[in-house]
Amino acid sequence: MDSLRPALVITRREVRDHFRDWRILSPILLLIIMLPLLMNYASGRFLVFADRYGAQIEIDQVFPFMLMVVGFFPVTVALVLALESFVGEKERRSLEPLLSSPLTDFQIYFGKLLAALIPSLMASYLGMFLYLLWVYFQGIWFPEITQLIQIFALATTNCLIMISGAVVVSSQTTSMRAANLLAVFIILPMAVLLQAESAVIVWADNMVLFWVLVGETIVAILLVRIGLAHFNREELVGNEFDSFDVRKGFTIFWKDFRGEANTPWEWYRKELKVTFEKMRLPALLVIVVLIAGLVLGASLADQFVIPSEFISVESIKDGTISGNENLRFFENSNVPLVWFNNLRNIILATIAGLLSFGVLALIVMVLPVLMIGFFTASIASAGLSPFLFLLAFVIPHSILEIPAIILAGAAIFRLGAAIASPSQGKTIGESWLAAMVDWAKVMVGLVLPLLLGAAILEVLVTPRVASWIFGG
Repeated sequence: MDSLRPALVITRREVRDHFRDWRILSPILLLIIMLPLLMNYASGRFLVFADRYGAQIEIDQVFPFMLMVVGFFPVTVALVLALESFVGEKERRSLEPLLSSPLTDFQIYFGKLLAALIPSLMASYLGMFLYLLWVYFQGIWFPEITQLIQIFALATTNCLIMISGAVVVSSQTTSMRAANLLAVFIILPMAVLLQAESAVIVWADNMVLFWVLVGETIVAILLVRIGLAHFNREELVGNEFDSFDVRKGFTIFWKDFRGEANTPWEWYRKELKVTFEKMRLPALLVIVVLIAGLVLGASLADQFVIPSEFISVESIKDGTISGNENLRFFENSNVPLVWFNNLRNIILATIAGLLSFGVLALIVMVLPVLMIGFFTASIASAGLSPFLFLLAFVIPHSILEIPAIILAGAAIFRLGAAIASPSQGKTIGESWLAAMVDWAKVMVGLVLPLLLGAAILEVLVTPRVASWIFGG
C-alpha cells in the first residue's frame, strides 16, 4: 500500500486539474446532459416507427442498447484525458519534473492511469444515471436489478479497456497528433463490441454474459500490463519523433526469418527447430482448448437436437446412408479451394488474435473442433457409430489438419501475447516484430504444407473413405 501512495498523489493532482479546466468539463457535461435526452427521443421515435410498419420490437430490446450508448460516448470524449496524459505533457514541457522525481515507473504510470480513469467512469455513470431517471419518470422502462448490474459492469470494463489502451498509446507516441490518430483503433473496435454486448444482454443467458465480462477484464488487465511493461521514462523523454521505416523493418524481418541458414534443409534443421521449441507451451494451451471445445460441442448435442429427417433411422440400421446425400458436399470441392478456405481462416484468426492478445484466435480455432464434437454426439444419439462417422469424414484429413491448427494457434497466441510480455531492452514494435518472425516461420515451414496436404486428403481421400464405409 505504501508503494501506491505516491501514485495516488499524482492521481489527486491530475484529477483536480481536470475538474478545474472548463475546456475539458464543458463538452463532457454537455454530452452527459444532452445525450440521455437525445437517446430517449430516438428510442421513442424508433418504437413508433416500428409499430407503424408492423414490426414487433420489444422495449427490452431497445433500451438496454440505448443505455449502453449513453455510457459509451462520454468515455470517447474523456478519452482525450488519457491520450494527453504523457505525450500532451511532453509537448507542453511539463513532464520532465515528474519524470525526474524519485517516483518509480510503476507509480508514475499507475497514477496517470487512475487520473484518466476516474473522470471517465464518473462521466459514464452520470450519463447512464440521468438516462435511467428520464425513462423511469416517464414510465417507459426500467431494467431488472440483475440486468442493471450487468450493464454497469460492461460499461466499467469498456471504459477500463479504452482508457488503459489510450494511456498505452500516450506513453508510446511522441505527438498528440499521432495519439489522436491511433485513438481510432480504440474507438472503432469498442463500438463494434458495444453492439455485440447489447445483443448478448438481450438474447443470451447470464452465463454467456459472465464469460464476456471475464474476457473483457482479461483484455483490460493485459493492456495495463503492456503499459507497465513497456513504460520507460528515458525513452519517453529521448524520443522526439516517430519514425516508420518500412525498408528497415523488412530488412530486419528477412534477416531474422532467414537466420544463418543457406539451404532450406538447414533452415528447417536450425532456424525452424529453435522456433518450434518456443511453441511448446502455447501449443499445449491450444491442445487443452481444443479438447475443451470438443467436449463442449458434444454437450451441446442435447440442447440443439438435429431433426430426425436429417438422420435416417433406417439408414442407421442397415449401415448405409440412402442416396449418399451426406457425400454431396464433396462434389464441388477442389484442392485450391479447400486450401484457400483454410488459409483464410488462419488469416482471420491472426487478425483476431492481434486485436485480443491471442484470446479471440483460440475461439476461431476451436469452432471446427466444436462442430466435430457436436455432430459426433448427435449421430451417436441417433444410434450410428460415432467411430465410423469420425473414420469416414474426419480422421483421413485431420491427421494433418489438426496438427496444423495446433501449430497455427500456438503461433498466433504467442504473437498476440508477445505484446503484453515485457522484453528487456525492446520496444513494443521490436517485440512484436520478433514474434511476427516466429509466426511467419511456423506458418511457412509447417502450417502451409500441412494444410496443403490436408486439402489433398480432404478432396481425394476422404470422399472415397466415406463412400466405402457408408456404401457407395
